[in-house]
Amino acid sequence: MKIFILSISLFFSIIASAQNSLDELLHQYNNESIPYISVSTLKAIQDTVLVFDAREKKEYQISHLKEAIHVGYDYFKIESITQQHISKDSHIVVYCSIGIRSEDISEQLKKAGYINVYNLYGGIFEWKNKGLPILNSKEELTDEVHTYSEEWSKWLHKEKKNALN
Repeated sequence: MKIFILSISLFFSIIASAQNSLDELLHQYNNESIPYISVSTLKAIQDTVLVFDAREKKEYQISHLKEAIHVGYDYFKIESITQQHISKDSHIVVYCSIGIRSEDISEQLKKAGYINVYNLYGGIFEWKNKGLPILNSKEELTDEVHTYSEEWSKWLHKEKKNALN
């Protein structure tokens, strides 16, 4: 019985220590094939790059970055980008909630020949955690953020969380 309790205790301590930083979480889920761009760097150059939102439409409608183009994730088709005749050397920053789905979309863009593609480190959560503005579906400032899931919601430290609506 003592060994069982020790095993259970060890299991929960491993779980508790896992993913205790965003770096660890992103390293666990991403292969880091796309360079990250920081929130502060994106803020400084936001008017000179294309910003793609790789979250689902319901997430985007609750809030998104200014002038972000919704490209989605589950139903993303690279043709939706290539048919727009966006230059292959355009600077593109892709974001999602924390930076996992956006890496997948960024990899597809790279594979299609786009050469200046970046993944927003920490996604919209990090953007909001830094106190930067987000817009709702009416393009008005909002504090609400769709947290994607209860599990990911812990990475959003500020403002109103709109978990699964």
